[in-house]
Amino acid sequence: DVDVKLVKKLKDDVKKNCRVDEMASGVNKRKVIQQALIKGLCGLLDPGKEPFKPKKKKPNVFMFVGLQGSGKTTSCTKLAYYYRKRGWKTALVCADTFRAGAYDQLKQNATKAKVPYYGSYSE
Repeated sequence: DVDVKLVKKLKDDVKKNCRVDEMASGVNKRKVIQQALIKGLCGLLDPGKEPFKPKKKKPNVFMFVGLQGSGKTTSCTKLAYYYRKRGWKTALVCADTFRAGAYDQLKQNATKAKVPYYGSYSE
């Protein structure tokens, strides 16, 4: 589900950035439209702010949100492992209170990556 205003903005941006009727005959119109669409999508997703840069010696919290089975737990473990290998102190916290195997999956992944983990079966 996407807000209609965002779809309209994307459509208007693509129309503005590629005038198909004004292009020369040798131009690959499909590629021009694809590039305009990518540029428009990136414009919607980029808030225009500096990206988050974690700081050593301070608590840094990453929250992953996504559909079931989309790889959040695995991605969190990979990110924790990545930073641990670079000298950061990392940990994983199980915040999935709904899925029955969430804590066990986190425990298994964190143990394999040698990353500390926190959570419980009941909370």
